[in-house]
Amino acid sequence: MNRLSDIGTIKDILKRHGFTFSKALGQNFLVNPSVCPRMAEYSGAGAGVGVIEIGPGIGVLTNELCQLADKVVAVELDKRLLPVLEETLAEYDNCKIVNADVLELDLNRLIAEEFAGSEVVVCANLPYYITSPVIMKLLEDRLPVKAITVMVQKEAAQRICAPVGSRMSGAVTVAVNYYARPEMLFGVSAGSFMPAPKVDSAVMRLNVLEEPPVSADREAFFTVVRAAFSQRRKVIANSLSAGLGVSKGEVLALLEKAGVPQNARAEALSLEDFSAIADAWRERT
Repeated sequence: MNRLSDIGTIKDILKRHGFTFSKALGQNFLVNPSVCPRMAEYSGAGAGVGVIEIGPGIGVLTNELCQLADKVVAVELDKRLLPVLEETLAEYDNCKIVNADVLELDLNRLIAEEFAGSEVVVCANLPYYITSPVIMKLLEDRLPVKAITVMVQKEAAQRICAPVGSRMSGAVTVAVNYYARPEMLFGVSAGSFMPAPKVDSAVMRLNVLEEPPVSADREAFFTVVRAAFSQRRKVIANSLSAGLGVSKGEVLALLEKAGVPQNARAEALSLEDFSAIADAWRERT
């Protein structure tokens, strides 16, 4: 199935299987023949490597991954795509399709059962509406994976890959950098998909860290981060007071102990700043 990026071929396959696109599932299939080979290569797929793919669609990216990796397990929510994938991936004996919702799947168990002894990476073209939930699940589950290479809405990729402490950074930027080192790889135009979305996409890679770059207690760290960005237009003293549900005076004492200026804004803080505030918050509680 080396013609899966051909629009005519795709339309013919989908018509024979009576498939129609679901807006609710954010289905946009890649038809640009240059994108999936690059994604597969950047993902780290290769000899001795197992790949988890999320949302294979009709299997365009899956085909490329199967040619490189020892084994590919593709998680697909839409049951209607199972007979399509059975046809488009028929030539590969190193591919397994799992019909499940990735947000409810025990991925640690899946990795233990399917990839024992292998290095594992994740590669996916993620629907825009579940980008953050899926990325955070992959990171928060502390999976034994080396990297997560995903295509997402361009704006989301720019936000995630923005330097912590820059104007574009947000809670998700800080959260991702706690678990991984993100890097932008390349852009993908809206015309690369069928049907074409209204916005462009981008491919990014999250290089998973063995240990967090800061030493703060994880629960305290994320409590502080969520509170800090809960009212990001306000200075950190006000947003923390509201988000943590404590008085302004208590927050000022926390910030002084952490060495963070009370008039700073959350977007300007570093991981080390959040860690210091979290340490002070945990000691208080």
